[in-house]
Amino acid sequence: MRGLELRVLFFLSLALLPIGLIAVVQTQQITEQSKLNAELSLLAVTEQASGAERQVLQEAFGAAEALGSIIRIRRDSPDCSAFLRDYRDASNVYTLVGFIRADGIMECSSEEKEFDFTENDSFHLSVESQQRRATTFRSGTVSQRPVTVVNTPVFDQGELIGVMSISIPFETFKKVSEPALSLTPLAMMTFNQNGDILTTERGYAVVEKELPKDVALSVFTGDETKVFRAASKGGQERAYAVLPIVPNTVFALSVWPSDTPFLQTPLSSRIGLLLPVLMWLASLIVAFWALNRLAITHIRKLGRQMRRFAINRTLPRDTLNPSVPTELMEMESAFIGMAESILRDEATLEDSLREKNILLKEVHHRVKNNLQLISSIMNMQIRQASTADARFVLRRLQERILGLATVHKNLYQNDDLVRVDASVLLHEVVNQLLSVGLAPGSDVKVHQHYDKISVDADDAAPLTLLVSEALTNALKYVSRDPERESDITVNLGYDSPENAILIVKNAVGKDHTEPGTGLGSRLILAFTRQLNGQIEVEETETDYTLTVKFPVPQRGKEIRDY
Repeated sequence: MRGLELRVLFFLSLALLPIGLIAVVQTQQITEQSKLNAELSLLAVTEQASGAERQVLQEAFGAAEALGSIIRIRRDSPDCSAFLRDYRDASNVYTLVGFIRADGIMECSSEEKEFDFTENDSFHLSVESQQRRATTFRSGTVSQRPVTVVNTPVFDQGELIGVMSISIPFETFKKVSEPALSLTPLAMMTFNQNGDILTTERGYAVVEKELPKDVALSVFTGDETKVFRAASKGGQERAYAVLPIVPNTVFALSVWPSDTPFLQTPLSSRIGLLLPVLMWLASLIVAFWALNRLAITHIRKLGRQMRRFAINRTLPRDTLNPSVPTELMEMESAFIGMAESILRDEATLEDSLREKNILLKEVHHRVKNNLQLISSIMNMQIRQASTADARFVLRRLQERILGLATVHKNLYQNDDLVRVDASVLLHEVVNQLLSVGLAPGSDVKVHQHYDKISVDADDAAPLTLLVSEALTNALKYVSRDPERESDITVNLGYDSPENAILIVKNAVGKDHTEPGTGLGSRLILAFTRQLNGQIEVEETETDYTLTVKFPVPQRGKEIRDY
């Protein structure tokens, strides 16, 4: 995010963020309240739809608890069954009212018979949990009819003595009148704390299809009401409402289409969520338009002028309009003044640089001429020398001077006065030495190979003198035996990206016993040190090899002002 437009838009967004957050929070609160109201409406309809079940089951549990208090006292009375029969007949609601002892035997019941419930799972669950329970049977144990059985534990001084059981036929729920509903659910059912279905208004086939997929009803057996969305077992998206009708015992579940009007978000709420975003977008558009018209366009034009000047040193022809803000006009005026000053300074620097290069080339040229003059004087002295040793010493000195002259010649002929091509320099020096030190018609073969390596001017002189000394020694001691090859090899190449290797190799004759002064070896060692290099000498019966490794930095050495 480096552009001015993006930065301004970013900070403007930050400035609008608190207002937008307030609007979003308020809209969200309204939406949440609308959603809560919709859920409460759905729960209210569910409560109305389950009114019959609520009334019948609550009365049944209340009757079971009341009868349990009486049976706790009269359970051993001979008229216990008659009492329960009279109650059943008076209520005209239940098919069976009975007390099951803790051992599973029902002696006191409205049927005045003894029944064995030791194999009844509902009874065992009631005894184990010691809590109220409701269970539906397609065929009751006593009545052989579809019934919902309500079991309530009976205690005597804190000890469980049995279970009070009341059977409610399905017809009882249908007899209770319910208020007309504004909307009818797809399915309405009740279930117990284990998630087992107790009653349903549209049959078990519809219930099985509309139950939530991969969700057990037992997870909703708490004290809280709940409205949620889930896929049904039939594969449809549904809305479900759950609420307890008998606390912790019986719960009602209604199933609704996912697009039920109760859960539809009002249009005003949906639009309200978009208003902060629309306000933010409108503010950004206006800010971007104003910024682009007043500043960005002119800044870009000024930037193009600067880039054009940086590329080809061209001053701007079309200046900014007078309608441009004063700050930008002042910026352009300052840029034009700075550009004119830079052009003048660069012209002065170019003149100074040209003069310096001319003077430096003239210095190298004059040094080369002076060295050649000294070489000519020494040549006259060589011709007048009376002894062979004197002529040899003067000739060796002359070769060294000519090597230095070659260095200065290459420097002033090269465009780069700081670095020189070592391959060109060594090729010229070697050929110059061979023309003097190698007699015409000689059988000595000289092999040369040089990589294109640039060396600093400070390293050119010691490198040239080193090669001169090494080649002179090679010419001096090379084999002259006609039965053996007389070869001299001079190679210069890269050993690594910033290191070079120089190899001077010559064949050695069987009779190379000519003594030397050792001056050449000492000079070679001294020149190697000047190059910060390492020297290695390998001598065998047939060859003599001199290897020098020295650094050749890709960047030139720092130039110091003395």
